[in-house]
Amino acid sequence: MRPWPRIQEIAPSHVMREFRGVNRLDPFSIPDAFATSMKNLTSDKFPAFTVRPGYSLLGSAFANPILGLGAWKNSELHTVSNGSWHRYTGGSWGSSIASGLNSTANWSFTNFKGNLTDINLIGANGVDAVKNYGGATVANLTGAPASANYIATFVNRLFAAVGNTIHASELNVPTNWTTTIDSDSDPYQVAINTTDGETVNALKPGIGHVTIFKPNSMHELFGGDPSNVRVEPITFEVGAINNQCVTTLNGIMYILHPTGIYRYGGGTRPSRDFSRPVQDYIDRMNTTARSKCCVGVNGQKLYVGIPVDSSIAPDTILEYDPKFDIWCVWKDFTPLHILQAGTNWYQGMNDGKVIQMGGTTDNGTAITWEWISKPFGAGSLNKPIRWFRNWFVVDVPTGSTFNAYVSPSPSGDSDWTSIGSITAQTGYQSARIIMNAAQLANSNYIRLKMSGSGPVSVYEWDRDQREFPLV
Repeated sequence: MRPWPRIQEIAPSHVMREFRGVNRLDPFSIPDAFATSMKNLTSDKFPAFTVRPGYSLLGSAFANPILGLGAWKNSELHTVSNGSWHRYTGGSWGSSIASGLNSTANWSFTNFKGNLTDINLIGANGVDAVKNYGGATVANLTGAPASANYIATFVNRLFAAVGNTIHASELNVPTNWTTTIDSDSDPYQVAINTTDGETVNALKPGIGHVTIFKPNSMHELFGGDPSNVRVEPITFEVGAINNQCVTTLNGIMYILHPTGIYRYGGGTRPSRDFSRPVQDYIDRMNTTARSKCCVGVNGQKLYVGIPVDSSIAPDTILEYDPKFDIWCVWKDFTPLHILQAGTNWYQGMNDGKVIQMGGTTDNGTAITWEWISKPFGAGSLNKPIRWFRNWFVVDVPTGSTFNAYVSPSPSGDSDWTSIGSITAQTGYQSARIIMNAAQLANSNYIRLKMSGSGPVSVYEWDRDQREFPLV
């Protein structure tokens, strides 16, 4: 006679006190601490997760996309939109200080003094004449080569690209690009030739060299004078999507290429191993809108803006925290340019907004957020399980909301079942949510979704689970 199968007693509570961001690899194989999907969360309180910072709108939004962001002396903010150059003073965008500019070309900016009377903000877009601003007006930079783009400062010279050639100004003389030192008549011009025929599309100064990018290659230029200049190839497989897709954080260069997010520290070829958890977003990038991608930093973290699926502008920001090796996902932005200036950081949007990051709301609107777990099962995924009690240690301030849902499916959003909510309170709280027997009875695996609005933080999630035998 076959005995009745033994039903396992209730196992010790499963406790999760570490939340390691998003991981889009196989959901059954990733560690428990990862989310398979998230929205508007950050690692600022790791090992807890919390809602990302908000923003404030600077002045009024422009009617057209932002084509560039620059900061004169790291303080006065400048932008270009629809062919007009504006500066932000007195809490608003002043009238145009330069107009008639190209209405689609993106701008790059750098600060430079040399023999000028004051530090100037130098801007270039590859179409209009190179411009300079010294505190009052915008004018053409005398002597700069026509069609110069990707302006940068390196070894007391201005550097720029014209097609396939890197140009540099005379030492400390930004208005002289035809001679290099005193009476030396040789201009500083270096052609970057590759067999694929691609032209330079990004230029970034570093320590001891300038890194030059094409769509599918990287090169390093060493030497401050034409007599000692040399160019060393780094790779012919990885390049940059555009000049907005390269940045540096803590001495490490981060590059967005159609095949992935790469980092480069010198000495070895760029690697994308660190970005494997978010490779799914890169694989889903809308190729027709790829030219609008951007990357930036705020001094502590990396931000990568990409258009996912059918989006015509970046609708997803991937936040990378190198301190803890954590990826998070932000939504509700359409960034084209990201700028750090001193302790502040800004984003210029596809919808014409320029925003300053910080605060707990999006310019007065509560931030909506979401966290979705991997599918949790028993020791064998063939065993049915049942959850009957969840505990949360959370901070849900007054005005914020917290809701919990469960699903028996390993992915998708069609079958979430609400199991309860947590009432906002002043201070931290330990809250219990009970599941009745009819909710996902005898499922082989269960996912949890936490969602809500406002500056919520989650420190711990515990669940009581019963496992049933294989029969």
